[in-house]
Amino acid sequence: MTIRSGLVGLCMIGLIGCQSMPNESTLPDRHPAGSKAAQYNTQLGMHYLQRGSIATALDKLKKALRQDPNMSDAHSTIALVYHRLAEHAQARHHFEKALSLSPKSSEIHNNFGVFLCQLREYNKAIKHFLLAIDNPLYTRMSQAYENAGLCAREIPDITLANDYFLKALSMTPTLPKSLLAMAQIRYQQQQYAKAKHYLTRYKQVATWTPKALLLAIKIAKKQGDDDAVASYILLLRGQFPDSEQAKQMNTSL
Repeated sequence: MTIRSGLVGLCMIGLIGCQSMPNESTLPDRHPAGSKAAQYNTQLGMHYLQRGSIATALDKLKKALRQDPNMSDAHSTIALVYHRLAEHAQARHHFEKALSLSPKSSEIHNNFGVFLCQLREYNKAIKHFLLAIDNPLYTRMSQAYENAGLCAREIPDITLANDYFLKALSMTPTLPKSLLAMAQIRYQQQQYAKAKHYLTRYKQVATWTPKALLLAIKIAKKQGDDDAVASYILLLRGQFPDSEQAKQMNTSL
């Protein structure tokens, strides 16, 4: 799993993933003055970003920052837009500005961590995930721990990743990516029964993916369960015939 595929799938929790987005029709017809106008346009920017209307989102957020240059929500949201556009210097600038205005915002720390991790600045990213977790009122600590685990695995620091995934699962036992990651780690450690345990838990809360099925095949093969191997191979070839895992399966085992 690349860090991009892993983190984009579960992150950008915070402004985009965790708040309900406004419908433009439900917002005030008239634009109030000052900071309220900036808040209005920030909400619109978030709305359009969620819808995938990137250009419109950028326009609304630029307007919000002209109306109130010190609105941390506007800076953190436009950072997400620039991140989506792969304009990394601009994204970094606005993340840092947002944190200078709201240094204890767990959501901003988490999203900045995602950004940094995707740029392979792993240690800096983990620092921000831990700063997000440092707030005892943060309601998404388990996701931040999971993000830290995914990032630590890319260093690679498997011991640290293991610790973060276990902390994530102690808070939210049904996190699919943490369960699959623990199954992969236990397989690498040749603890095949424990790997199967985590993979079984994973399957209870998520649907099969090519990577999960390939891991299931490997575990079953190590345990000498030929029937399970054959079953998983059929699933992989049947559900994901064009996947890289299906194409490389014979050489991967």
